[in-house]
Amino acid sequence: MILTDQQILAEIERGNIIIEPYDRTCLGTNSYDVHLGRYLATYRDAVLDARKHNEIDVFEIPAEGFVLQPGTLYLGVTEEYTESHAHVPFLEGKSSVGRLGIDIHATAGKGDIGFCNTWTLEISVSMPVRVYHLMPVGQLIYFAVQGDVETFYNRKTNAKYNERTDKPVESMMWKNRF
Repeated sequence: MILTDQQILAEIERGNIIIEPYDRTCLGTNSYDVHLGRYLATYRDAVLDARKHNEIDVFEIPAEGFVLQPGTLYLGVTEEYTESHAHVPFLEGKSSVGRLGIDIHATAGKGDIGFCNTWTLEISVSMPVRVYHLMPVGQLIYFAVQGDVETFYNRKTNAKYNERTDKPVESMMWKNRF
C-alpha cells in the first residue's frame, strides 16, 4: 500500500519519515518531490571493475547548469536528506525529467527501512541535456510494510551506504565477497 499525502504528513509528525529540507509545496498526492543536489560525479576509469574500488571525480554544478552527455554515467545526489523508520521508500523519476530523456536511476530505486541519507542518483541521458542544481528530479513514494523488522538498514554492520553525505557515492560492490 502506498502512503497518501495525509499519511506522509502524519508519519512526518510521528518522526517515522524525515525530509530535510522539507517544503510542504513538494508534497504530492502520494509522493514527495526531491531535487538535484549541488554535486555530480563521474568515474575516473573508462572500464569499471566490480571487484575494485572504482574512484570518482566529484564536481559542483555551475550556476549556468551542466550539460549531461549520452554514453556517460553520472552520479548525482538529492538535495534532500531523508530517513524512513517504518516504511519502504522508493525513488522514481519525475515524468517531466523522463521526457527530457533523463533516467535518474539504473537499478537502485528502493530504499530500506532505516535508510538515513541523501540518495545517490545513477543518471544517464539519451541526448545532451542541461541540468541545474535544485531542479526537481524525482519523487519519493512510501510503502507500508507488514511485519516487524529484524535489522534496520542504519544498524546493519555490513551496510555500505550509511555515512551521511551531500555528495554522490560510488559503487561499493568491491566490499562484497564473490
